[in-house]
Amino acid sequence: MGRGAEADTRAAADAERAKQDAMNQQIYEQNQALQNTVALQYQAILANPGYSDAEKAAITGQSLGALGSAFDALQQSASNRVARTGNSAGYGETEDELARERGRQASGIARQNQIDFADTAYNQRADALRGLSSLYGVDTSLLARTLGLPADYLNIRQQASRGGGFRFGLGPIGFSLGG
Repeated sequence: MGRGAEADTRAAADAERAKQDAMNQQIYEQNQALQNTVALQYQAILANPGYSDAEKAAITGQSLGALGSAFDALQQSASNRVARTGNSAGYGETEDELARERGRQASGIARQNQIDFADTAYNQRADALRGLSSLYGVDTSLLARTLGLPADYLNIRQQASRGGGFRFGLGPIGFSLGG
């Protein structure tokens, strides 16, 4: 190969390398911009996890509205029976029991909604933390081992919320109530 060919080959290689470096720089900058955008979104989720107050009110309103419709239908049925038969015996007791049961059901729905709201917020927080850790290359199982915790310890709360029951006790010893 002549000196001119070597110089041409070097120049072509240098030009190709410069193009590749420019492309790599562009990809790096795009990744940095995307990483910053995603990191901001994860941080926003961490700052305000779960449903908004308006969403919570809508969920609660829908669930209690459905309950109200069911009990209104039962109450109307009892009133229709009295009107049809002309006999109001037991109507007061039926009304009282319907009111008590409606209160119990509404209490249960409100309680379950609050649990669901808390679980949603917790899960969104955990997802955001996992997302941030993946952006910055933090291994949660390594983090747990560094802290002297069992690797699955960081996921216990999430597993408990999926199980549907309550766990009592510390560490691996304890007992569960519910699902």
